[in-house]
Amino acid sequence: MFFHCKRRSKKQRNSITIFNRKKLKPETKAHIAVLSTNVFFAVNFSLVKYISPALVKPFALNLLRVGVSLILFWLLWTMSNIHPRIQRKHWPRFFLCALTGVAINQMLFIKGLTLTSAIHASLLMLLTPILITIFAFIVLKEKVTIPRAFGLALGIGGAVLLVLAKEQSSSATNYLLGDILIVINAISYTIYFIIVKPLMAEYPPLHVVRWVFTFGFFMILPFGWGEFVSIQWENFEWTHYVALAFIVIAGTFLAYFFNIYGIQHLGAGTTGAYIYTQPVFAAIIAIIFFRENLTPAKLLAATMIFLGVFLVSFKRGSFNKSLGVIEE
Repeated sequence: MFFHCKRRSKKQRNSITIFNRKKLKPETKAHIAVLSTNVFFAVNFSLVKYISPALVKPFALNLLRVGVSLILFWLLWTMSNIHPRIQRKHWPRFFLCALTGVAINQMLFIKGLTLTSAIHASLLMLLTPILITIFAFIVLKEKVTIPRAFGLALGIGGAVLLVLAKEQSSSATNYLLGDILIVINAISYTIYFIIVKPLMAEYPPLHVVRWVFTFGFFMILPFGWGEFVSIQWENFEWTHYVALAFIVIAGTFLAYFFNIYGIQHLGAGTTGAYIYTQPVFAAIIAIIFFRENLTPAKLLAATMIFLGVFLVSFKRGSFNKSLGVIEE
């Protein structure tokens, strides 16, 4: 059949060549990368509970996540052509970013997640925009509008409802303590998000994350080493290895790397807006694979938190931006 085809004209050949060479725009790639990041994070909620604390203790899992990601970030750095020197005045800020963004944030997140449910943890992580708004009110003296004040009340009320709800679940051993640790983790990440901004403006994002992970690794090493050496690898099945690999590679390294790519091409606002998809993905995965229950209390708390986050993020005349939509 191919031998009897008519010879294509030059115009047809050129159009086919152009079509074949057509690539995705950087913005489109960035949207795919950021969406993938939040899918990875959402899957993490359930996979962490699958292997921790039964097979890998929380702090040992953190050590693996940060340690492997650190090696990969350094490998990426060696392949790049950008090698900026860090100014002496910025070293203390790097140290604080590692403390809040890696040590406190990730250690309490994994520990809290092993105690509470994946749905609780994913919803409580949405407190970050609300906490940033509170910081803006107190420290930056931003104007407190009625919608934003109502949003704060709704968001905090939803979080309190979620934390105090008395539930029974085989996937959660201590809802209250786990939820409290997740909230502290969100507070720590909020501080990190604020203090890392000047560094992101001064240095390439990959350079910043590489050093933050480097400092953070040595901070968590004393807490995680004992648990790491006590891991009984002989008890692992192939599914456990797959889960661990996903948590470390996709759920940590690729998630952070894709997030950096998103910030570079979409900006921090649009990239951050994708966090709203995490609870949806996390709930679907937890319900299907781990049979977690979506109770009326969880639905009410989720509605209050989502609406609260929307109100504190909403600005008049920028509806699309508040939803993370790029305006053409």
